[in-house]
Amino acid sequence: MDFDWIGAAFDLSILPPKDIEESFEDPFSIKLLPDGQEGSAEARYYNLGKSLQGKPVFSVFWTDGKRYRVIFARGMTSGEHEFFERKKAEEL
Repeated sequence: MDFDWIGAAFDLSILPPKDIEESFEDPFSIKLLPDGQEGSAEARYYNLGKSLQGKPVFSVFWTDGKRYRVIFARGMTSGEHEFFERKKAEEL
C-alpha cells in the first residue's frame, strides 16, 4: 500500500502514520463505503483496524486504487471497537 502523507490535515503526533498504515494492513480490518457514494470519484471510505501493537484506529480515506490519502484518523470509540470485534469474531 502506498500512502500519501503530504499536507495531512490532522495532527500526526497524536496518532503516528505507522500506526495508521498498520491498521490498513490488519487482516481483520473493515473498509466501508458510506451509502450514496457508489461510483463517485470523490468517494470517502472508512477503515477500522488495529496497529501491530493492538491500537484500534478509525480512519477516513480516499483512494485512486494505487495511493491512499488518509483525510482523518483517530482511536476507535468504544462502539466502533465493539463493532470491529464482533465482525472479527464472525470471520473466525
